[in-house]
Amino acid sequence: MDLTALTAISPIDGRYRSQLHHLDHYFSEFALIRYRIQVEIEYFLALGEKGFFNLKSNYARSLRDIYTNFTPDKATEIKNLERITNHDVKAVEYFIKNEMDARKMTALKEWVHFGLTSQDINNTAIPLSWKEALEHEYYPAVSNLVLELKKLARDWAEIPLLARTHGQAASPTRLGKEIMVFAERLEQQIRLINQVPYTCKFGGATGNFNAHLVAYPKFDWIRFANEFCSTKLGLQRQQYTTQIEHYDNLAAHFDGMKRINTILVDFCRDIWTYVSMDYFKQKLRKGEVGSSAMPHKVNPIDFENAEGNLGIANALFEYLALKLPVSRLQRDLTDSTVLRNIGVPFAHTVLALKSIQKGMGKLLLNETKIEEDLDNNWAVISEAIQTVLRRENYPQPYEALKDLTRGNENITQKSLHRFIDKLKVSSAVKKELKKITPQNYVGIVKKY
Repeated sequence: MDLTALTAISPIDGRYRSQLHHLDHYFSEFALIRYRIQVEIEYFLALGEKGFFNLKSNYARSLRDIYTNFTPDKATEIKNLERITNHDVKAVEYFIKNEMDARKMTALKEWVHFGLTSQDINNTAIPLSWKEALEHEYYPAVSNLVLELKKLARDWAEIPLLARTHGQAASPTRLGKEIMVFAERLEQQIRLINQVPYTCKFGGATGNFNAHLVAYPKFDWIRFANEFCSTKLGLQRQQYTTQIEHYDNLAAHFDGMKRINTILVDFCRDIWTYVSMDYFKQKLRKGEVGSSAMPHKVNPIDFENAEGNLGIANALFEYLALKLPVSRLQRDLTDSTVLRNIGVPFAHTVLALKSIQKGMGKLLLNETKIEEDLDNNWAVISEAIQTVLRRENYPQPYEALKDLTRGNENITQKSLHRFIDKLKVSSAVKKELKKITPQNYVGIVKKY
């Protein structure tokens, strides 16, 4: 069968293709080839700018057109060359030289890939594609999610909510604050991952500029390479490498994204639980069904889908972070096939972010149920009562409230007020205690 969204093995390129197709700009084979061409051409132009050959004024625009207007047909040309060379980067080099022949630059084409090994191209092209994917796709998506969480936190800032610790009724909180918990966690992790630099390897066959130096022993190749990577590609060059990049910082990005995904799993499970408790209803869509057998069902499928995709992403991020920084001696080839998969957990993460935002847009607050649960759990203010009694130096207040409430499912406002009436404290203190309710015992309220 021909490859289509229906015949694709991976759901990224199949079922979810319509939501993720834009990521092929960064992670497809086509994209990898285009980024390789970009690095090769920018390196060639940088050599010309340093005076290694006569770089005519019209060459730069003409050569950059090769990668800025790169097409699938051109990519197919390169794949055909690769069938002959059995080497993907060498095929790119030959393609560029052919393009230079067509542009009447034949005399200069041996400056393409001058002194380089294939990993100087791969270990700049892939970090560059990763950098642009994070900056253009990931950070905007996760930052928008944080903004939506903050909006919900403000909308629900005054909604008292029965807290549950160990699954049991606990001191009340506010729904808005519980949403802000996740917004703050995400913001902190975004700041951390933003501090990780985008690094690359660019130093010849085994990282020492051997070929460069033997050809031009008086030229400062280290300074040149540092400037090229930073100014032309926006990457930070690693100073001491083997044939390949360390991948330590790439692994740090994977670990950072994994932590953010873990926070989102926690969020999905909490919202799923609130839906199961009927704290949230969900908006209905005409024609949509929740179950093939049970007509009444409206399932929280967006949060379930997100949780599943976050789990797949984290499993892959975990492997990538463990594997890529490890290579035998100056290099083995295991990183090559593994690197081609970095777009897979990225895509599952983006898909999860889309699902979460979709699910959040369906949530309808059920204040009646939330209020009902608070009214049915007056025992939770026993903490408040015993703490005020401690202030009044009342003897063993914790034990008195424990005897009254623990295991007693019939604690009501009336029974607590009867208890308060019997306390040997002033009428002012009794009045103070009777003002405490599950609805107002919510602690400090901070503006979001």
